[in-house]
Amino acid sequence: MATALSKSNLFSKFRSSSQGAVLTPRRGYHIDLGAREKALLEEDPALKRFKSYKSTVKRVSKIGNGLTALVAAACAYEIFTVAAMRKI
Repeated sequence: MATALSKSNLFSKFRSSSQGAVLTPRRGYHIDLGAREKALLEEDPALKRFKSYKSTVKRVSKIGNGLTALVAAACAYEIFTVAAMRKI
């Protein structure tokens, strides 16, 4: 355990890994997908009706953003009016 934590051992590993990084690729070799992986990536017609479409998702997102802004503005208005009433 003590040898693994020594400074010279750590620096030598770092030095050897930095020099070898240029010569060896970081990623492994490409392996083609198997039959099961290909079958899992194919489009399933039974799930087609549950597919979310980008335009619908974008519309719902815009409505949600608008409602969030509306609620934030209403809260800020309430806080401002309560603060103004206390000053009077």
